[in-house]
Amino acid sequence: MTHTTFDGQTGSRHVATGGGEYRQRLWAIALSMAVVGTAMLPLDLPIAAWIKTHGLPRELDRLLDFMEIFAHGTGITFLLLALLALDRSLRTPPAWPEVCARMAAAVITAGGCTSMLKAVVERVRPRAADLGSLASVFGTFGTSALIDGKGSADVMSFPSGHAGAAAALAAALAWRYPHGASVFAVIAALAAAQRVSSSAHYPSDIAFGAAVGLLAASVWLGPPPRRT
Repeated sequence: MTHTTFDGQTGSRHVATGGGEYRQRLWAIALSMAVVGTAMLPLDLPIAAWIKTHGLPRELDRLLDFMEIFAHGTGITFLLLALLALDRSLRTPPAWPEVCARMAAAVITAGGCTSMLKAVVERVRPRAADLGSLASVFGTFGTSALIDGKGSADVMSFPSGHAGAAAALAAALAWRYPHGASVFAVIAALAAAQRVSSSAHYPSDIAFGAAVGLLAASVWLGPPPRRT
């Protein structure tokens, strides 16, 4: 179900997606990302090995590094502050705290959920793994592939917290501004891809991270309040 509202300040029309329908859409996308993550497991080792050996073209690397702002705490904080400054409707009730708090909570919950999974599931990051010694991708789980001298943070590859945060932020922004959903999704995908290009994660890590982020965000993204 969708609702069309009118913003008296800007004279523009806004279309907001009903909360139940939007949650179901997020669940469906999360399930799809989990399926993609499972399918990517056989490709994790060859892709990680190729990245460590060859890397991406410099300009593409620079683009992905820039997009990381969409995926870490400091960048997301400044993006949400900029949003608050640009969208005057967020400064007055019921938008605050009903919208701003929900958007922030979606990202924070995504980060918390991925962090808890990292603490439970050990997986060696590509940059810290002896990839050539592994017989299968399952050797990346646990600590047997860890190169001597690497720390505990290097066995926290699964899932990607950056991908989870980027997916949650994209979901929150699309919940508030549905007309920009495709743009937010592309930016989130580029931010997640940066984690592979930097040898911080395997492709399956970012797919599962995005799935967790979307599920976490769906808890908070109910029906948007009417704009005034």
